[in-house]
Amino acid sequence: MFKLGGHDATKPELFAWLTREGEPGFVLCEDAMLARFLNGLIIKNRGPKGDQVPEPEPELSNNIILRKLKIALNLRAEDLLNMLQLNGFSLSKHELSALFRSPGHKNYRRCLDQLLRNILDGMEKYYRKK
Repeated sequence: MFKLGGHDATKPELFAWLTREGEPGFVLCEDAMLARFLNGLIIKNRGPKGDQVPEPEPELSNNIILRKLKIALNLRAEDLLNMLQLNGFSLSKHELSALFRSPGHKNYRRCLDQLLRNILDGMEKYYRKK
């Protein structure tokens, strides 16, 4: 995924990024590297957009991460709401759509860590069930 996103990740880098926080060898995966991984996931699942590898965002917000996952996994609003329900978390379609608006929009809503965590946990349950 990293290679598709424009970075040749080494095994030591991957092991360091996958090590749990607090354990020896843990290294925080920087936003640009996570963006490259998510861009690679989009390219793998949806195909490249043009000839160039997209430039990674220097800073990622939870909203951007959620948008990239939605694109990469071809998820619809109903899919995301079902994933949240698997985790016992409810959200309306309007609240969900506010997460995908541009930050300047009057109905924009920031995706908080707890919400992203619940979506990722629900996503895990959804895909493991299949």
